Amino acid sequence: MYGWTVKMSMPSVLAVAMVFFMIPGGVLSDMRGTQGLEAQQLAQGSTHLHRRLKRGWIWKQLFVPEEDPTPRVIGQLKSDSDQGESSIKYILSGEGAGDVFEINEYTGEIRTLKKLDREEKAFYVLQAQAINRWSNEPEEPQSEFIITVQDINDNVPQFQNEPYVSSIPEMCPIGTTVAQVTATDADDPMFGNNAKLIYSILQGEPYFSVEPKTGIIVTSWQNMDREAREQYQVVVQVKDMLGLSGGYSSSTTVTVSLTDVNDNGPTFQQHLYTFAVPENAAIGTTVGRIMAEDGDTGINAKMTYSLEGELEESTFIIKTDPVTQEGVILLAKPLDFEVKRRFDMTAEAVNDHVDTRFLSLDDFTDRTTVKVIVKDEDEPPVFLSPVYEWKLPENAAVGTVVGSVSARDTDTVNNPIRYSVDKRSDTTKAFKIDPNNGTITVAKSLDRETAAWHNVTVEAKETTQNHLSSSVVVFIKVLDINDNVPRLARDYQPYICEGTQAGELIQLLSAVDPDDPVEGHHFYFSMVPEKRINPNFTIRDNQDNTAGIVARRSTFTRKDRTQYLLPVVVADSGSPALSGTSTLTISVCSCQPAGHCPTGGVEALALSMGVSLQTLLGILFCLVTLTVLSVVMVMVRRHRRKQQEGREVEVKELELPETVSQKVFYYGESGVGGVELDFCQPTVPMRPRPRRRERRMRREDVRASIRMSLRESHLIGPEDEVFRQFILDRLAEADQDPYAPPFDYLQIYAYEGSGSPTGSLSSLDSSTLESDQSVCNPRPSLARLTPWYGAREEDTLF
Repeated sequence: MYGWTVKMSMPSVLAVAMVFFMIPGGVLSDMRGTQGLEAQQLAQGSTHLHRRLKRGWIWKQLFVPEEDPTPRVIGQLKSDSDQGESSIKYILSGEGAGDVFEINEYTGEIRTLKKLDREEKAFYVLQAQAINRWSNEPEEPQSEFIITVQDINDNVPQFQNEPYVSSIPEMCPIGTTVAQVTATDADDPMFGNNAKLIYSILQGEPYFSVEPKTGIIVTSWQNMDREAREQYQVVVQVKDMLGLSGGYSSSTTVTVSLTDVNDNGPTFQQHLYTFAVPENAAIGTTVGRIMAEDGDTGINAKMTYSLEGELEESTFIIKTDPVTQEGVILLAKPLDFEVKRRFDMTAEAVNDHVDTRFLSLDDFTDRTTVKVIVKDEDEPPVFLSPVYEWKLPENAAVGTVVGSVSARDTDTVNNPIRYSVDKRSDTTKAFKIDPNNGTITVAKSLDRETAAWHNVTVEAKETTQNHLSSSVVVFIKVLDINDNVPRLARDYQPYICEGTQAGELIQLLSAVDPDDPVEGHHFYFSMVPEKRINPNFTIRDNQDNTAGIVARRSTFTRKDRTQYLLPVVVADSGSPALSGTSTLTISVCSCQPAGHCPTGGVEALALSMGVSLQTLLGILFCLVTLTVLSVVMVMVRRHRRKQQEGREVEVKELELPETVSQKVFYYGESGVGGVELDFCQPTVPMRPRPRRRERRMRREDVRASIRMSLRESHLIGPEDEVFRQFILDRLAEADQDPYAPPFDYLQIYAYEGSGSPTGSLSSLDSSTLESDQSVCNPRPSLARLTPWYGAREEDTLF
């Protein structure tokens, strides 16, 4: 077997020499590996044992610098069997073969194809093989080697976790840790100084410093005061290559804030505060504000104010405004210019939280003087009492004095005052007041049962200057007297059953009284004194404001008597005692077995009318029946009227010969239901009438006219003025109406009366009429007028 020979470029050789110097066992291990392989082959009894006179080295690692854009040869692989005849073909495979690296198949030179980046890929593992170009048999076994990308300083260090913000307490000692900044470099930390970083301060000295290797920032100035400067900007720089020239650098900013500590006490900027307040200021009014300045903030600036003085502690109070930390002075009691006009006080401010590491205890307190001046104001009158309450009996006479109110002007001027009653509080005008001295008297009679209390508002007003006024409420209680008569609690309607036995309770009574005695009501029930002996009933007083009506006999019947009147006297326990009499009506009832009277109301009505219950029920039943029949008749009549109005009535004309006279008629019947008319001679022609009339008389009008004529013929005679006027009216009507019947028609003869020689044609007096005169055709004297007037068969007969 022939060994591999690797040739490298001059820079690569130097790198390889350094690596072998650092790792000397590499080549030896390869040699031992090769000798071991030959020994193994001998032990296996190989028949093709070739002895080598010279063995080439097998390189396991090649080097190429990163970021080199120029393709170059980084090494050469050559077999010992290669005699320069181009019979050996070199083949390269593995990571980056053909893309990043290529091999010359004739010479075995390995060349880079593009620029490499160690931060992207640090090494490549490849395989090389040498085969016989003609026989395609391997001349050397496949060998694996590594190409390592050498690092150069091509990355800038970067800070992590930006931005940096930190805070430290003010007045902290030197060396206090502020923060730690950290930077990273993507270069190889194991190769040279490319990734060796060092930190330094660019801005922030002399207050802060940084440790070069760790990046820890510490304070380097003593007693930094937040009140002087609250925030600092520290700029830190980092460099690679240990800060040597040619390296890269970057910077970051650290914001450092000083937190407050209580190293300042409150201080008043003024030694005297002066305020003015009117004497009529309300309680709780803000008199003024004082302020003790404190350079600290937050909890270290909170303080409590207090006031010191003789009367000032109770007249004024001071509170701390939680927002501004000001001392707010408030009025705690009413002021009076006439009593005290000036207040001098001492105000003190003390920190709530003290820290004796920086100041003594006295430094956290400060004092100042506060002066309050009271201003005089015109004040309304003041009543001597805030409220008045009086009592008087309800029978107090008009003009009785109830009481007096009094008010005074507290001002130095002492203006006169006039009193009056607010009309809105005394709408009944039951009281009046003396405007000069405030005496209240009764103006109207009082009634406790109507109004037990009177709340009257009295006003006092100054008569000069601003006419200021004030008011007070007067409560007047009206005391009760016994001035109301007791009466029964309700309208009792007792009844007694017919089977009631003597001694049975009929009704339980109770009473009421509008009065309200102090010891309570106590009523006494009794009979009327002059009628104390009652054979029917008696009253039993139960001594508990109730009484019972008790029957004294057992023979109550409705036949004997239906009602009994019982006067009851109710007396109260007042002084003097009052009594009232009520008369109860006790009805006798036929009660059911259960004892109640179900028909008490109806039965009482019947008895009061003097009839029995059965008779009254019968009358009611008849009234109901008549009402129903009347309704039915009205409905039937309306129904018929609608039918008649809907039907068109035609008046049939009676066709008579022209030679027949209308003055004389002969009525007769022929056949069954038939009517025949025979007329006598000589004939008189009738007035011609048109076939159709635009205005036809209704049947109802015709019937009414005929009936009226019949009635008039029996009541009046031909010599009567009414009769003559009637004839004239009919004549005028016949002359003016061309469609009316002639004047000499049958209706006229109905009014001839008894004085006519021919007699009346009416059939009311007789059913038959015998004619003494000669007629042409002797037949019955009744004839229907239906053909002429259009009436029905049963309407009118003569």
